[in-house]
Amino acid sequence: MYGADPLGYIFITPDKRMMTIVTSRNRAEADTDSGNAALFKSMMAYSGPFRIEGNDQFITNVEVSWHPGWVGTEQARTFSIDDDILSITTAEVLHPMFPGQKGCGILKWQRTSRF
Repeated sequence: MYGADPLGYIFITPDKRMMTIVTSRNRAEADTDSGNAALFKSMMAYSGPFRIEGNDQFITNVEVSWHPGWVGTEQARTFSIDDDILSITTAEVLHPMFPGQKGCGILKWQRTSRF
């Protein structure tokens, strides 16, 4: 959805809050309303408190999101950690930006700093 080499960050705080943003790598600047709307389809961002369930799942209570349909929802993800790589997989769901289309995401995050 965001290409083979997207850009992004995930911030996870010790008090169990997270924030993430992901964009397609080669987004071009837009100077029209339709161009700006197209940019909206090449990004994802949300934030909120999370909880861990079991050994491999975390659930975020979304407080703010790039898509208003996610605000107030719980977003469940499975995860694994291998050294400094956090792998996150979403369940297959209908995507709010692509009506009628299902998909799942697999994201790999490299640790850049420690708290």
